[in-house]
Amino acid sequence: MHVLIMSFGTRGDIQPYAALAGALARAGHDVTLAVPAGFADLVPHAGPGTITHHPAGSTMLRLVQEVMPELSGPRDALRTLGIMTSAMRELNAECRAAAQAARPDVVVYHPKCLAGPHIAEALGVPGVLSLPLPFFTPTRAHAMPFFGGASFGAWGNRASYVLRRMSGAMYGSMINDFRRDVGLGHVRRLADPLRNPDGSPVHVLYPYSRHVVPIPDDYPSSAHVTGYWFLDHSDDDHAWDPPAQLVDFLTAGEPPVYIGFGSMGFGKGAKERRNAVLAALRVHGLRGIVATGWGGIAPGESGTDDVLVLEGAPHEWLFPRVAAVVHHGGAGSTAAGIRAGRPTLVVPFLADQPFWGARVHALGVGPAPLPARHLGTLLTDRLGDLVHTGSYASRADEVGAAIRAENGLAAGVHALEQIRGVTAADE
Repeated sequence: MHVLIMSFGTRGDIQPYAALAGALARAGHDVTLAVPAGFADLVPHAGPGTITHHPAGSTMLRLVQEVMPELSGPRDALRTLGIMTSAMRELNAECRAAAQAARPDVVVYHPKCLAGPHIAEALGVPGVLSLPLPFFTPTRAHAMPFFGGASFGAWGNRASYVLRRMSGAMYGSMINDFRRDVGLGHVRRLADPLRNPDGSPVHVLYPYSRHVVPIPDDYPSSAHVTGYWFLDHSDDDHAWDPPAQLVDFLTAGEPPVYIGFGSMGFGKGAKERRNAVLAALRVHGLRGIVATGWGGIAPGESGTDDVLVLEGAPHEWLFPRVAAVVHHGGAGSTAAGIRAGRPTLVVPFLADQPFWGARVHALGVGPAPLPARHLGTLLTDRLGDLVHTGSYASRADEVGAAIRAENGLAAGVHALEQIRGVTAADE
């Protein structure tokens, strides 16, 4: 089969889908991967199937990267939505162009790619929703992840998933403009994203581990929890070459603690976060690697040989080499830390991050999440809890081993083959 995969966002939003593209190609299928041009380095080698990278969302990604370091918090982020409108329309058009070139048999789309289900409908092929978060499928087991780890009881938990319709409510006009352009009729703003126009269920691929979020008993067969999709660049052409400074630092002493907040580039508090991080490491006498990311932590020398400040490094390479990890709780960062078997402290900023922080704590692999607004006052105590509570490390070892034993990519490929009714060309 030929699979069109589209995703948008930061590296953590793209990497799992690049991994899926590689797994599909290894199974003999052809893939078109519609992601921003800046992530071309993530595209795996093909074989025996082909992988074609179709740039999509590059303008929008550039706007996000330029705007985020200037934001003071989530409220500022909401106020920037207006300047993104034309870039979102461009993303939709680029995804459509990818589909016209690929003529796929199935479309896999991240919900940030609003055009995904409508492209599939216009082509008359299955559209498969996918994101590494249990956001769409209602369940009694837990509330929608945007409520953090909260529970409202069985009925309340299921009811909370009405919010899955909010992208249609927010972008209904844009969606219907796109549908008109591709020859489709109008849809209601509050249409259920889990129902196809003919009333059949939309299949959803959830690339996270059942060892991190157990599969609820009331999930339908159309909800596929596959296990994580990790992108491991192990071949010579894609292997990451760490800088000598990082290698030297890692070999110079005890494994350090990693602290970084990924793409949470709310630059107006970057210096304060930097000061809090360096102070907490100093109080506990810990070696540390501090990742500045997109401005979440102010760059510059640490002033001590015990702390290395860098922009970032691939988590799959770095995390197995550190003693513990502190991050913002993005789905990808959380997966990488737990897979590496490292005790984890989540400092959530927004969206689903409090949910992953709650899961980390519930699993016993780290302390209760520390909201970003309390970083300056509570990080020192919470960091001490992370590194001095032995049960976190032993439990992280157990959960990490269970995740490493999974093959989420194989499960994802198999699910798509079943949905499309085909088998791999090369088992």
